[in-house]
Amino acid sequence: MTPVFVVPADVDDRAYASGGNTYDRRIAQAAGLPLVRVDGSEDLARALAELPDGASAVLDGLVACPAPEVVVPQATRLRLVVLLHLQLADETGLAPEVAADLDRREHEALHAVDAVVATSAWARRRAIEHHGLAPDKVRVVEPGVDPAPLAPAGPGNRLLCVGSLTPRKGQDLLAAALTELAELDWSCTCVGSLHRDPGFVARLRVPAGMTIAGALSDAELNARYDTADLLVLPSRGETYGMVITEALARGIPVLATAVDALPDTVGASGLLVAPDDVAALRDALRAWLTDPELRARLRAAARSRRDRLSGWDEPSRLLRAVLTGEPTWSR
Repeated sequence: MTPVFVVPADVDDRAYASGGNTYDRRIAQAAGLPLVRVDGSEDLARALAELPDGASAVLDGLVACPAPEVVVPQATRLRLVVLLHLQLADETGLAPEVAADLDRREHEALHAVDAVVATSAWARRRAIEHHGLAPDKVRVVEPGVDPAPLAPAGPGNRLLCVGSLTPRKGQDLLAAALTELAELDWSCTCVGSLHRDPGFVARLRVPAGMTIAGALSDAELNARYDTADLLVLPSRGETYGMVITEALARGIPVLATAVDALPDTVGASGLLVAPDDVAALRDALRAWLTDPELRARLRAAARSRRDRLSGWDEPSRLLRAVLTGEPTWSR
């Protein structure tokens, strides 16, 4: 039987777009895995119960990790692989007791399954250290990126931020930094779901020149990339940062926070600042906006990196190897 990929029910919903959903759809397509959409533990239980003994399935961590009561018994008869986009307790803003319960559930589920897939070397190390998983159980399958046309070099003042509007993505930090740059000529568009944390969106104080565009279609997002000079990702935490390689695929430099996996993803193709530091973000933005030599150097680095990015064929091969139990190299 062809392995299946069990994903959240909102995987196709543009209003709830996320890097995790994009990863799930693209790697499933490349690997030839049919998607099974579930909404909650009861749906998950039904989906797994329908699989014959010995069948294989990839489970998105958002589906599997909250439900060890479903995953643990099914792991005795199925080959289950959990794709861990983000450890549940690492989500920004959780109450301590909620985070502790999610962490316990995730720990139980991850120890029961055959293998765990992390989206970066950093995320693999974090999963092994935090949950005490055997190193050979956790494999790295980094996202690929679709080829894209080179974005034309613009005046340098067109900023783009892509990510769901949530505390973890840090659009409040970006807004605060840009508020202190009112004397400079710039525009900034924030693209991303407004529905994952409506309270955060309502509290966001947006300065003049900063536009909240919400979730966009692929064509609309591509148009935003085409007219961007710099991608800004002020996240408080990231296990990979797919929007970075989406920007680099177009030769667009990046300004991001030096947190979690982002230094590895950015490499030498952008600027890194301390996380949760408005002053550092403001100063880096000022440098980009006022220093033509800096812009030229980073554009050249981004365009050079563009030629070294990988598509989805290799990630899909690695995922299928994990599903069949074949050895793969892990960092």
